[in-house]
Order: sequence, then structure tokens, then C-alpha cells
Amino acid sequence: MLLTLLDPEQQIPLQQWSFESESIVRIGRSPENHVVLPNPLVSRQHLELQKVKSGTSSQWYLVNSGTNGTFVNGMSIEQGWISDGALIQLARGGPLLHFQVTTIQLGSKIETDPAVNLPTARCTHAGNPQGNLFCIHCGEPIKVDRTIRHYQVLRTLGQGGMGTTTLAWDREKAKAQQPGSSPAASLVVLKEMNADMAQIAKAQELFEREAKTLKALNHPGIPQFFDFFVEGGKKYLVMEMLHGEDLEKRIYKYGPVPPQQALEWMIQTCEVLGYIHSQKPPLVHRDIKPANLLVRHRDNGISVIDFGAVKEIGTPPGTRIGVEGYTAPEQDRGQPIPQSDLYAIGPTLIFLLTGEGPQKFYGKLARGYGFKLDNIPTIAPKLRETILRTTAANPGERFQTAQQLAQALAACL
Repeated sequence: MLLTLLDPEQQIPLQQWSFESESIVRIGRSPENHVVLPNPLVSRQHLELQKVKSGTSSQWYLVNSGTNGTFVNGMSIEQGWISDGALIQLARGGPLLHFQVTTIQLGSKIETDPAVNLPTARCTHAGNPQGNLFCIHCGEPIKVDRTIRHYQVLRTLGQGGMGTTTLAWDREKAKAQQPGSSPAASLVVLKEMNADMAQIAKAQELFEREAKTLKALNHPGIPQFFDFFVEGGKKYLVMEMLHGEDLEKRIYKYGPVPPQQALEWMIQTCEVLGYIHSQKPPLVHRDIKPANLLVRHRDNGISVIDFGAVKEIGTPPGTRIGVEGYTAPEQDRGQPIPQSDLYAIGPTLIFLLTGEGPQKFYGKLARGYGFKLDNIPTIAPKLRETILRTTAANPGERFQTAQQLAQALAACL
């Protein structure tokens, strides 16, 4: 019997357990279980799978003990027989396990991608859950769009004016993994410069600057740099794959979050910005906004992504980059400073707490222009003062460091 832990959204295999001789398999949060799932939704002793023999064959029987319930193929179950290929979820929104009792047949069909003359795995096994990236039998990618060097492109994640971001599988990294490791451990993000941008010198400069910056940075809140290369006249950047969802998508999907959650995320963002600003020379991200702040599934922490607009302080004024509602006045003039990144924390908080674009609350005040926050019930007076200070038109009137802003936000908790 084989159990495979799947990513609950993408259903990518994350971890596997194989049981050949066990007649009872216990699953839960406690370390005494055969399958340990350290998730707050999972009970210490959540469920048992019992192997029941009948003549020469055997079947598996599930018994639930979890406080938050167990669901098989979406249906709540307290106890009952479980069939091959079933999806077992421990609590709504909890870990998802694929249950398999069939014999594993290793192997896959290997074809050659004529564009680059590199082997491309084409798995021929049947019975894989819809949406799976990897075969639950052999661990090979089920569908490969194309191969670039030893990176197999599985699907497109997003496309911007500068480049196209794809999800790719690093075959060389996969070969170096310990036997039995999940194939998902070798997933990477491959960013490819768009063909039309490759003809523009400034675009090439920004793309190479992003690669150089990520290579020099080492912080848990920043995607790790893996590789940078040129193939077929195009530039490619390879980065760590982070499983999560950006704040823009999250708010549009689920609505505003409570002030405590919004503050915790922005304090974490300040920690990352403090690290970036402390580099020598200091760096300015220039594109802090909800879409570039990713909430990691594994720990609900924040990662700052998309360093395509990053700039060193002290270099000549350059391209004006920013998004309406989130960009500081001096950045609009092509003169970004560290306080410009801190400015963006203010409108990001407004978006998290209201679900509305911050420009809706921007207008003429008694002295110039700014955000009007008096009638927003989720923004308490102390937090309102903090937001107004960090979004002051004059950079000298704002918090001068990310640490100062983080301390002010913490005082609002």
C-alpha cells in the first residue's frame, strides 16, 4: 500500500510512504504514528487504515478518530471500506493523501524533444489523479511542454511585459536527490525573457540585474537563486519554487483579513525590506505591492518576490517603475529611496483590510494629497496614524528604516 501526500491546491506529490507488511497504519499529528502530519487541523491520532484479509485477497478499512473529521473523495466518513485511488483528506482544508494498493510498475516512455535534442519524459501510466504534475507510479512528469537544457517546462505560471514565468522540473537536481525523495522537491521557477524584450538594451539590463541581485541575497523571505544562462539568444533565470499565493489573489478570493493578520504579514515584509536596504550599496525593490508578496503555504509566512525592478541606491536616475496607488511621489519622479519601499506598506495594508484598491481612498486633503482613512472601521486610530506617517508625501516625515516601521506596526497589534 502506498500513501502520497499531495499539495491541496495543485495536487503535486510532496511526500510518500510505502507499507508492505503492516496490517494497521496509523495517521495523525503524534510522532508515534506511521504517517506523521504536523498540521493543526489534524488530531494526534486522526485515523487508522486496517488491512482485512478475505481468503487470498485483502481490503483496507478506514476508521476515523479525528476531531475535524476525515473525508474520502470529498465525502465525510467515520468508518468504511476504502478503494484503490481514493483521496483521503484529514479535515476540510487539511492534508490530502492519495491511497493506492496497486503494484507499482516503474518506467516511462522517453521521447526526444526535437527543438533542443534533450530527452523528455512522457509518462504512459494510467490512473493518475486529474491535475497531477507527476506520475504516482514512476515519479516522472506526466506532461512536458518543452525542455530547455536540463529543465523540463511543465506549465506557465504567469506572463508580464518583461518575461514569462514557468514551473519547471530540474532533472539534474532530481538525479542527485536521495532515493524515494518526492519529485516535487526538484521543482523550480524558470523565468524566460520575452523575445521582443530581448531586443531592448534596458530590458536586458533589468533582467540581468534581477539575476545578479538574487544571486547575492540570502534570506528566507526571498526566493533562492539557482541558475542564470543564455540559450538560443534568450536569457533565463532559475529560482526556488515557493508554494503559496500572492496577497492580491488571496484577498480577491477570500476578502479582507483581520487587522492582526495584516499587521503580522507587513511586519514580516518590513524584515525582508530591512535586509534588502542594508546591502552595500543599499537596494530598493521599487515594486512592493500585494501581487509581489507571497504567503507561503507551509508556514503562512511572507516572501517578497519579483526583483525585476530592483535598483541600487547611488546609481543614476532611471526608468520610472511603479503601480498606481502604491508608488511614492519621489519614485514617480524616477528617484526611489528605501523610504519609497516603506511607503508601499501603507496602501498594501489598506488593501488587506478593505479589499479595495488604495487609490479609492486617496484624494485632496487640507495639506496636499493623501489617504482618507477616517471612515474605515477596520483601521484603528493608532494604525491610521502609522499608515499616514509612512505614506507622507515628504520622505523625511516617514519612518526612516524598515525596523522603525515594523516596531510601529507591532505596537498596533
